[in-house]
Amino acid sequence: MLKIGSLKLKSNLILAPLAGISDLPFRMLNRSFGAELGFVEMINCRSMGFKSKRTLQMLKTHPEDRPLGVQLLGCEEEYILKALGVLKKYEFDLLDFNAACPAKKVARRGEGASLLRDPKLLHKLLKLVVKHSKKSLPITVKIRSGWDKNSVNAREVALLAEDAGVDGLFIHGRTKMQGYSGDVDYKAIAEVKKALEIPVIASGNIFTAELIKKMFDETGCDGVAVARGALGNPWIFSGEKPQKSETVRVMLKHMNDCIAFYGEKVGVMKFRKFFCWYTAGMRKVRQLREKSSRAKTQAQMLEIIEGV
Repeated sequence: MLKIGSLKLKSNLILAPLAGISDLPFRMLNRSFGAELGFVEMINCRSMGFKSKRTLQMLKTHPEDRPLGVQLLGCEEEYILKALGVLKKYEFDLLDFNAACPAKKVARRGEGASLLRDPKLLHKLLKLVVKHSKKSLPITVKIRSGWDKNSVNAREVALLAEDAGVDGLFIHGRTKMQGYSGDVDYKAIAEVKKALEIPVIASGNIFTAELIKKMFDETGCDGVAVARGALGNPWIFSGEKPQKSETVRVMLKHMNDCIAFYGEKVGVMKFRKFFCWYTAGMRKVRQLREKSSRAKTQAQMLEIIEGV
């Protein structure tokens, strides 16, 4: 069991938020394979404060989509407070604050991983989030090992986060400058785990059952967050290795769920990128992938999937 504040989880594998990916159909599909806790897409506090239609669309859910986490991105107190005010109208189970996103446009605004260069500001913002959130709502923060190889400060940042009152900490074992490439720093994660009393959930290079085991073994972490490893691979949560027929079945379900949620035109467009992920490693699918990138209707995509 993994306990984060008042939230008790039977599984210690978590479906991490992925920008442009973690919609309701994606979450529900992965839940069916054992992903107990899932997240909506990362939400920018400014967008939330202005109640943008696209941002509110991200929060669409239904009763079976639980437990559910929301992750906020921001660095300005005014907009963080506005976002927290809007979120009070929604039902969810965990609130995460992002201090890990390495995207250049995010870092330029002083958000995401940029906050690792100002631990005192991050500490202040986390205290604000803890103070102005629902009392029973678990609060977590996501960080990286540091800004670059010369400023690996995850332990310092993690201790400040714990002092701010968060209930758990997510850590990606790479620096901001590494992005999503290069080696994962298991040692940095292990040092954070040893330093904290709150649960530590680790991520980075989580693509197989073997890599999940390696993360647990080398860091002693309490849980593992799966992000890119779940793209076209919900079986990562069940430990199964699917036959092609099973992959086709899941693709069909995912496509139909996307269409039911968005409508045919948008649903097919949303699913096209998933077709490439589901067919990764398969032989003789290059032409099908090229066709999928141009598919516009359910019938066209169905024909392509059945041709796998």
